[in-house]
Amino acid sequence: MSEGLSRKSAESYASEGLQDALDSVEERIMRWDMATSESARLRFIWFDVPSEASSYLEAVDDLQNMIAKLNLTPDDRKDFACLDRAQNVLQQAMARLEEELRMLLEKHSESVDPDWLYDPISQPSFSSSNNDEKASHTSAEDEGDEEDLPVAQPVTDLNFTIDMLPSEVVADLNRIVKCMVGAGYMAECCHVYVTIRRMFLEESVFRLGFEKQSIEEVQKMEWDVLEVEISKWMQVMKVTVHVFFTSERKLCERVFLDLPSVAETCFVELARGVMVQLLNFAEAVVISRRSPEKLFKILDMYESLRDLLPEINSLFSGEDGFELRSEASTIWMRLAEAARGTFVEFENAIQRDSAKNPVPGGAVHPLTRYVMNYMRFACDYKETLEQVLGDDRCEDPRVFGGVTKCTGSLYPDNRKDSADDLSPWSIQTIWLMELLEGNLDAKSKLYKDPALSHLFLMNNGRYIVHKVKDTEIGSLLGNDWVRKHTAKVRQHHKNYQRTAWSKVLACLKDGGIHVSGTFSSGVCREVLKERFKSFNTLFEEIHKVQSTWTVADDQLQTELRISIAEMVIPAYRSFLGRFQQYLEHGKHPEKYIKYSPEDLETYINELFEGTSGSMSKRKYS
Repeated sequence: MSEGLSRKSAESYASEGLQDALDSVEERIMRWDMATSESARLRFIWFDVPSEASSYLEAVDDLQNMIAKLNLTPDDRKDFACLDRAQNVLQQAMARLEEELRMLLEKHSESVDPDWLYDPISQPSFSSSNNDEKASHTSAEDEGDEEDLPVAQPVTDLNFTIDMLPSEVVADLNRIVKCMVGAGYMAECCHVYVTIRRMFLEESVFRLGFEKQSIEEVQKMEWDVLEVEISKWMQVMKVTVHVFFTSERKLCERVFLDLPSVAETCFVELARGVMVQLLNFAEAVVISRRSPEKLFKILDMYESLRDLLPEINSLFSGEDGFELRSEASTIWMRLAEAARGTFVEFENAIQRDSAKNPVPGGAVHPLTRYVMNYMRFACDYKETLEQVLGDDRCEDPRVFGGVTKCTGSLYPDNRKDSADDLSPWSIQTIWLMELLEGNLDAKSKLYKDPALSHLFLMNNGRYIVHKVKDTEIGSLLGNDWVRKHTAKVRQHHKNYQRTAWSKVLACLKDGGIHVSGTFSSGVCREVLKERFKSFNTLFEEIHKVQSTWTVADDQLQTELRISIAEMVIPAYRSFLGRFQQYLEHGKHPEKYIKYSPEDLETYINELFEGTSGSMSKRKYS
């Protein structure tokens, strides 16, 4: 009997000792209970009386140890009333720590000043000390002046991280986090951390000039507005990934030290909203109406995301980040699809350009300038286009335009085997040039004058060849292509000479002028007069018409005039030398011999100026 009483007495003493210890812990914790203490509601431990922070955490640790011991006690000897009381006190302690965690994050977090992107001065840092921050906090409360809040200082590049919180604050957060996670309050702890840090991250991104916009809003933008927004997006994406995300990841790892899985979860959750918003913008661009002018901005976005993907994959490397990694990769691939689709629209634009009115004067067609300048700009993206087009290459190099006719003409000497030696971008360029040539051939048929048709093809062919030779396009098409099309320009030159001047030169031939019998001279003066009159009429008509024709290329213009002069003037001089004597002693010889060889040269040098008014009224005398 005495032995049983002794055991009960021991248990009673132990229970009383536990009660006393719990009373002590409860008193230390409940002093800061916001529900029961007016003072606790108005003050924060880590901000107003940081000297008590360690004591408070020690009390919470003691309480957790008591609960652990009570849980290990067999049920037949367990003090359930004491356990229930301890757990209630712990719940109050966690509520207090949750508020302390929120307070520390709110009072010491700040959005990043974007000025350092444009006016680099120094390395990134938070210049305010802890006391300065406290003073700023007080000032903000007293005066409501947001300008007193500290902001991050300018940085010189994007190759490092920013300390988002002062080191001493990070240490305090880490102690609170460990205490809460150890007590089983990880979800509450993470919720507070993610909510606060996400808010400041979103504000930092907003301050860079990137506003939240729905996919529908982006799709409704006019292109000139969207173009500006895309440029913003690329800058914001770069800064967000390189600086903001990297810095937030670093902060998570420090706050949740020794809790890597929790750190990863919190980082992914706080970054998710911003990442999705940025990717949604790219998605909106991808699914928007495709038009040729969008290609270069789409390629800019493709390059930007391509360069960021390794870091994105590293930042979101865990299981929690799989969805974001996958989405970023998918958007990147869809940007490539959009670029290819935009090329289809470019091809379609070339094929659909079927103006019914010819360009005045056989000048270089606006389509030719547009296509060649477009291709020149596209060559600035050569490596990217090789990657984009190569990803979707198939046997038919004209896959993008859906054309299935024989591809042999694409390659030198009609050897289709040459395709194996050409890059995807080279093949695409050759095909686009073929589309342009076909369109120009069709447009040349709009001219009623065959000579003007050849001049039109010569003008456009010369422009194309020069653009090819003077830009990166030449390396894509190759020397054989340049030689072949230079020869085409020469052929159009010859065809022009033949069709424009053959009748004029026919007037300078001897056939039909020499006769026998009636005239002792052997020359029929009437026929000779008609020859000179016909020459004058034809030459004047050509001058009147072809002075309005246009050859903008100075070298081609000079070459044309020289070739015409070399063809016409010697023949005229010879004809004049042989037959001038038969008319100059007759009546009104000036009616027939109106021009000297020098006059002809002067008038030939007035051809292809593209001027019509005054020259059409010139009096030939």
